[in-house]
Amino acid sequence: MKKNDQDDNLINSDFALNKNTETEKIKTTNVNILLNRVRLDQRRTLKKRIVFSLFLIGIISSLAIYFII
Repeated sequence: MKKNDQDDNLINSDFALNKNTETEKIKTTNVNILLNRVRLDQRRTLKKRIVFSLFLIGIISSLAIYFII
């Protein structure tokens, strides 16, 4: 009786080891993909800042010209 229980424990432990290795494989990601995503995000934020600053400069200069005239 004990021998059968021991075999079940060994099978369960082997299954648990296989499951852990599978989850480790799933969690790995390519570093280049992450770096490219960061670069794209930086470019987007830079473009947004440039557009916002140009819009703000345009409004301020148009108000200044309106009040001067």
